[in-house]
This record gives sequence, C-alpha cells and structure tokens, in this order.
Amino acid sequence: MTTLFTDVYMSPRLLAPGGTPADLSTHEQRYGPLSYGDPATVLRTLAASGLTGRGGAGFPAHRKFAAVADAARRTGRPPVVVANGAESEPASHKDRTLLRLSPHLVLDGIQLAAEAVGAEEAYLAVEDGASYLESALAQRRDPLRVRVVRLPARFLSGQASALVQYLSGGPARPTHPVPPVRERGVGRAPTLVQNVETLAHLALVARYGADWFRSAGTPAEPGSALCTLHTAGREVRVVEAPFGMPVGRLLPLDGASAVLVGGYHGTWIPAAEAARVPLSPAYLGAGVLAALPADRCGVTETARVVRYLALQSAGRCGPCLNGLPRIAEAFRILAGPGPQGRARTDISRWAGLVEGRGACHHPDGTTRLVRSALTTFATEIDAHANGHCTATDRTPLLPVPAEKV
Repeated sequence: MTTLFTDVYMSPRLLAPGGTPADLSTHEQRYGPLSYGDPATVLRTLAASGLTGRGGAGFPAHRKFAAVADAARRTGRPPVVVANGAESEPASHKDRTLLRLSPHLVLDGIQLAAEAVGAEEAYLAVEDGASYLESALAQRRDPLRVRVVRLPARFLSGQASALVQYLSGGPARPTHPVPPVRERGVGRAPTLVQNVETLAHLALVARYGADWFRSAGTPAEPGSALCTLHTAGREVRVVEAPFGMPVGRLLPLDGASAVLVGGYHGTWIPAAEAARVPLSPAYLGAGVLAALPADRCGVTETARVVRYLALQSAGRCGPCLNGLPRIAEAFRILAGPGPQGRARTDISRWAGLVEGRGACHHPDGTTRLVRSALTTFATEIDAHANGHCTATDRTPLLPVPAEKV
C-alpha cells in the first residue's frame, strides 16, 4: 500500500488529489483542454521550461526530443515514441502511482511527444497495470493510437535499449546501442524513450507554459519531482516536491544514521549531511529516498541490494557477468562479522575495472552504491572486521524481491 502526501510540500501538479484515480472527465475538468499547437512551438516551450528527464539520468528533455526529430529528418523514417512506465526499481513507487492516479496526464504527454517529433507509432511500456491503462485509452479519441505493452519483471527491463529490443521482438535485455536508440530503435526507426513522469510534466508545460513550470524549483533546476519515501515503521509514501527542497524536510531523520538517495543505483549519504542536501535531478535517480535507522546495519542492507543487482544483470558483458557477482560476494563477506581478508581492497579494485565498460549503466550504478557504502559505513565495516555488528534490529528496510529458485 502506498500513501500519498503531496500537499504537505507543494500544491500537487501531477497526482489527483485525495488519492482517487481521475477518469477522463475529471482530468479535463481539472487541467482543461489540451492544445497541440505546432511541433516547433512545443519544442521551444519545452526548451524554455528546463524540464529534465525523470527516469534517472536527468538529461534535458528538449535535447532528446530534438535529436529524435533530427534523426527522423535525416533518415526519412517516422520515429517511434516509447513511454517508459516499467519502474523496475524495487524501491520506487512513483511511476505506478502516477499511472494509477493520473493516467490521462501521461497519455496527453505521449500524444504531445508524438506530435513534436512526428511519430506514427507510440507505446506505453509497463510491468503491471496494463488493464486499467487500456481502459483509460478506450475513453479517449487521440490522433495516434497508443499500444500498452507489458514487460517482464526484471530490474533492467526498463533500460532504453532493453525496451527497444523487446518492442522489436527480442528479449528485454540491454544491448550495446550503436547507433543509439534515438537514431535506430524500435523497428530500426529513430525512437524517443521517455519516462512517464517526464511526459506528464510535458502535458502541463504545454498547457500552462514554461514560466509556470519554472515557478517551482530553482532557477538552475526548475520544476518538481515525484519521490518515493521509505521510513522504518511507516507505509511507503509518494510525495511531490520542488527541486531545491532539503532532503531533511522530506524525511524524518531523527534517529537515522544514513539516507539512500536515488535508489539501488544511488548513493548512501550520512544523515546529518543528507538533511541539508537539496533535492536535485543530478542525483535523484529513480526518485527514492530511504532513511536508515541507527539501529539497522547499512552494510547488511547494501549486501542484500548488491546481491540482487548482480543476479539481475543481463549477463551480456564482462562487467556484469564476472565483476558484479564478485563484488556481491566480497560485500557479503563485509556484512558478516569476522575476518574480511582482502574484501575491501578487492571491491575497490573491481569497481574501478567494471565502471564505464558495461553494455549499459548497470555496472556503473551498482559501483556508485557500493563505493558510497564503503565510505558512509566505514566505521561499521571496521566493527564487523572485529567480529561485532552494532545493529540491534535485523528487520530489512529496503525491499528486495525473493530470489527465483
């Protein structure tokens, strides 16, 4: 069960008030009609808004749109739009919450994106919720038909090249995308892959303009973002917050030792430091913020997540096939109190060997998490080496799917 707390931090932009899903009539009453305008105007407004991708990379949205439109002109092939609602990150609930409560805002964004780049095909890719999304589509009379596609439930299913390969008839596993999907994606056509939250923001920018969008956030990092908050002993919460807000205003950090910022490809930060860190697309990643209580073991939490990440690799490149399992095993040694041998040294060395060498960014994200844990939990790792764990509560904080036998 996910609890919504949107009005605590700002007037909600994306999510239907009260946690009640908005049908088409309610959606139109709340937001008003959507005017498509001409593609050039949409792209100019998008650029002026400063909207960045909400799928993890924080890349300027208008640059991706412009690159796809340019590739379509050069190749003479109509592009494809893929709305990424896979949300394969186990700790994140933001995209599924958005699709459940405000499906028509996302569908508006898909239509606008298709209009802006000249697409003749559009897909909405999800791991679950396909039936109610198809019901929402049935209420509409859109210029372009959108097909809902259900993806396999794997951590890497939502990676751009994995999505493209799956929609082209292959397995949902990342590949070396050369040339990139923006030039050759689904069916070898230029393809725009955009997170569903980004598309929902686009639908609002098109309605209300760039200045309205910039009225939240900071001049350098405008707008708001959906975040999934994990606090021990409470239900998972999805909130909408402006960029620039200190993390300490979003999470109760009394009694916390550290905060995971960005999800399983994110970073552990000491709680005292995290309290002052402003919310930023530079490191928000999957939009996950998790406060680790001081009575839990961050080394054990990290070891569980790293093992999961190693098992979820596509196994198509050396860094994932060999590097991540070794790192996971070495971190398991750190998590178990007792002699550690060369585990810490090996983890640091292997992290350097796998970084930047994978078919996708999975090894990079995993090593980012690992390196931050080695620093943030250094004192606890030392205690483990001396045969002692300071944790008194062994209850896991972070969700890790059960391993398949």
